[in-house]
Amino acid sequence: MSVVKTLAIAAVLSLTAALGAAFAQTAPVATACKDDIAKMCAGKTHDGDVRACLEAAKAKVSAACKTALETTGGGKGKGKSK
Repeated sequence: MSVVKTLAIAAVLSLTAALGAAFAQTAPVATACKDDIAKMCAGKTHDGDVRACLEAAKAKVSAACKTALETTGGGKGKGKSK
C-alpha cells in the first residue's frame, strides 16, 4: 500500500473516531434536554449554539438536562459548587 493511501486511511479513521466521541458527548444532552431545547432554544440549529443556549438558561432547564450539561462536553463540571 502506498504511503498516501495509508495516510488517507489513517486520516479517515481519526476523523471517524473524533466524530464518534463528539456524538457521544452530545447525545445525552440532546436526549435529556429535548423538551428544554424545544422550549428555550428552538431557533438554534448548530450543536454548539444549542449547548450555549442551554448553558445560558441552565437555571431554568429541567434537572435531567442540567445534569447532562454538567457531566458532558464543554459544560463538564461547570456550575458545580466547590
